[in-house]
Amino acid sequence: MGSSDALRSDIRGIRGIGEKRAQALNSLGIFSLFDLISYFPRRYEDRSEIASIGLTQDGETVTVCAVCGDEPRISRIRRGLDLVRFRIYDNTGELTVTFFNQPYVRNQIRRGETYRFYGKVEMKGSRRSMANPAFEAEEAAGPLSVTGRIVPVYGLRSGLQQKLLRQSIRQGLDSCLETLPEVLPEALRKEFALADAPSAYEAIHFPESPDALSAARKRFIFEELFVLSCALDRRRQQRAAGIPVPRPDFDDFYSALPFAPTRAQRRAVEEAAEDLASGMQMNRLLQGDVGSGKTLVAAALVWQCSRTGRLSLFMAPTEILAEQHFRTLTAFLAPFGIRVGLLTGSMKAAEKRAVRSALESGALDLLVGTHALLGDDLSLSDPVLVITDEQHRFGVDQRARLARAKGMPPHVYVMSATPIPRTLALMIYGDLSVSVLDELPPGRKEIETFCVGSAYHERLLNFIRKLCAEGRQVFVVCPKVEDESDEPESSSAGDSGKLLSAVEHAEQLRRELPELRIDCLHGRMKPAEKDAAMGRMLRDETDVLVSTTVIEVGVDVPNAALMLIENAERFGLSQLHQLRGRVGRGQHASYCVLVTDHHGAEVKARMKALCESSDGFHIAEEDLRLRGPGDFFGSRQHGLPEMHLAELGAETESLLKARDAAHRLLEEDPLLESPEHRDLHDRVQLLSEKMNGTLN
Repeated sequence: MGSSDALRSDIRGIRGIGEKRAQALNSLGIFSLFDLISYFPRRYEDRSEIASIGLTQDGETVTVCAVCGDEPRISRIRRGLDLVRFRIYDNTGELTVTFFNQPYVRNQIRRGETYRFYGKVEMKGSRRSMANPAFEAEEAAGPLSVTGRIVPVYGLRSGLQQKLLRQSIRQGLDSCLETLPEVLPEALRKEFALADAPSAYEAIHFPESPDALSAARKRFIFEELFVLSCALDRRRQQRAAGIPVPRPDFDDFYSALPFAPTRAQRRAVEEAAEDLASGMQMNRLLQGDVGSGKTLVAAALVWQCSRTGRLSLFMAPTEILAEQHFRTLTAFLAPFGIRVGLLTGSMKAAEKRAVRSALESGALDLLVGTHALLGDDLSLSDPVLVITDEQHRFGVDQRARLARAKGMPPHVYVMSATPIPRTLALMIYGDLSVSVLDELPPGRKEIETFCVGSAYHERLLNFIRKLCAEGRQVFVVCPKVEDESDEPESSSAGDSGKLLSAVEHAEQLRRELPELRIDCLHGRMKPAEKDAAMGRMLRDETDVLVSTTVIEVGVDVPNAALMLIENAERFGLSQLHQLRGRVGRGQHASYCVLVTDHHGAEVKARMKALCESSDGFHIAEEDLRLRGPGDFFGSRQHGLPEMHLAELGAETESLLKARDAAHRLLEEDPLLESPEHRDLHDRVQLLSEKMNGTLN
């Protein structure tokens, strides 16, 4: 056993794993032998050092080697609570060991014999005790020992215990360790000083030393990133044929604009135009900070595609954004006679029929819309180009359905205003090529950013009055929707005052600023209610809009001059930057004020970074460094496989090395056909199968 086919075999075929245990393992996502041996520990406990009882401290978790000083005795405290208690000692002191509701322990411990115990020491005066420790005989040894070595600790679900999972993994390793496939070529292992597969699997689960564990982790982090890089590079190589779109002279397009594009915009247009003309399907991501001019780039590509006589689609996540893009794109494209349509869910039936009729008759060159574009009764006329704004807000199935075509697949262009460090974007967005808008158009005003405490409340009210008297508008963002009695009033130590909600704060501002028009917007409102509230803000019928983060992405209110963020410590740095980008979009001086009473070092560092920089990519790097990849990316990224050890972001150096190595190897062997690469080919294939085709 040990071939790639063997690794795919069901765990029920492993000696010692029956139906009941297999079902428990299935609940952890473990179905095959490969799943089992790749279920890496969540953490480790070093139980190898033996402590002297007399030197242990209160609250210390230690391993002691001691003699049982008396016969274990069992006592019933009350119904449902039995205790087994006995005394142990070494040459420095003694402690009392207690087991709760484990009567069988009485028959496993004998007076006068020596055992190792691992647990937390509790002290009352000079008396020491330990409750429910792991224990075994002094002479116990081997990988399944629970003391005297580094012990793995796994994530569990009900129905499984650490002991059973360790036994299962031991059985799995024993069945395949001698013949494990080696996915990393020998030359690569030598180049990066990486452990071989058998020793790495053994050491990751049952390490003999910290150095062995470190070497195993290094190996698997590189392997995960390398295999993923190979899979993504192969997908790029396997791009489908696409509709060739001849590259025009974009000077004709630029000359009709009311302003000159930035160098970054021109570069992004050129990169995409080359893709469109290549005869292969374009799959490209455009990353641009808030206000960097992504819509202009999209308009240039629609202009290029309009010359084919075929339809382009532009999909936005909300109706407000779809309407905003419709207005902007129409302004850019109208001078060229390009016909732009709009389709959203809230349009009247007659309006929708008119759009469908225009589509069927070929009277539209570009259709802008929301998920309504996915309607079964809508004929999309084999679009040549599909542009999606903020792709992460659409599910994989939605995007696949949008891009489905009867003939050649359409070119796909994805725009995102969520800054992600470039190296990570290459991984997160799978097989998409990446363009970056790293400069702002001229005329965009710097947003002055300040961080203050809640003691500035009255001064902030006066500032709001002043701006609104000048005809400006204000956003106030709160971290939650409404009062939640089960939530603590303080988000963490160092806060003061009640955690503000959008609903309550809007009511408070109405009392404090009765002369102003105060509105409220939050995610629990119905879509029509949210659109109505945002529409009032856009029409200047609202002075102050109190909101949750639903206004985070894309909405353009040129008259808004102040973004006031309450309990700013509750938001990530990149999220704060996105919120700040909702102001400063007109000709007026604009401000962002972060309100927090939190004085922790991390919060101070985040607020300082935002106040000192307006570069979204620099801020994203800082956010990643300060909060770590788990908080930065959230619970899950669409299209990415789960990493067992590697953390995208924390392993940037390894990521770069793995990507470079994968690229070099695939240049030599694009299809991984070499006998030396057979196991790597199988592992890449296995990864693709586990992804079920959702790898972006």
